[in-house]
Amino acid sequence: MEQKVEMCFFDRNQAIDSDGNTVSVEIPYIVFGASTEDDALALVRAATPASYNGVALETVEIDERLAEEIYKVRAIYPENTDSGGGESGGGGTEEEPSFSFDTGGGMKHLTQSLATVGSYPDDAPDFGGAIEVDEDNNVNGCDIIMPIMTFSETHWYSNSKVTTAFKKQLSELTGSVNASAFKGYDAGEVLFQGASGSRRGKKSSDKWEITYKFAVSPNVRNLRIGSITVAEKDGWDYLWVKYHPDVDDASKTLIKKPQYAYVEKVYERKDFSILK
Repeated sequence: MEQKVEMCFFDRNQAIDSDGNTVSVEIPYIVFGASTEDDALALVRAATPASYNGVALETVEIDERLAEEIYKVRAIYPENTDSGGGESGGGGTEEEPSFSFDTGGGMKHLTQSLATVGSYPDDAPDFGGAIEVDEDNNVNGCDIIMPIMTFSETHWYSNSKVTTAFKKQLSELTGSVNASAFKGYDAGEVLFQGASGSRRGKKSSDKWEITYKFAVSPNVRNLRIGSITVAEKDGWDYLWVKYHPDVDDASKTLIKKPQYAYVEKVYERKDFSILK
């Protein structure tokens, strides 16, 4: 069968905005003489223009196989987010994001209390707030629930926005902390836990649904660790304490007390503007 590509005049989709600008176009073709799907796609790609009314061609997709060497193929010119009806800033969203949150908190292992509120009997050794000190003078600590809030936002993006580069940016931001104020929280308080997305349908007008997940831990200032004052600790920095052997004068008992406190940066600070 002779190879031939014919544009269809049915089942064609085209949209314009209120200013008359072309927003999106889907042009169907019938391909004759194509031995494989790859051949059909290549023939349409060669026959269809690279842009239509200012909208660039994005994909060429097989709709169906009509006969052994006959295919219906669709050329898709996606939504033009540069035209007048989109949201400013290039975000590509057309709907308000949905929001959910959870204040269930997270677990943290502590070796140091905020304060020792009682010790019994009266001559019990003073460990300076160290928790669960055993007979070998090891500071074992305890697990507590921390004031960590998690929240998520779901956004809807046009297909042209969710490029490979965009998905790569989201991946690279995962496991980082906000370098500047973000959604009402100070720098250092918000951890980006990642994104998940899905798209239903194949039309250019079908949206991507992407959910961003975050956790919030508050920054603290002038934190007391025994006799030490930690001037500042960002929410997602890690604090640890070095203990030193000492003797409790009252009980003449060998003890351990905080000697040094360290604040470690364990997450990179990054620009979260793409997530706004």
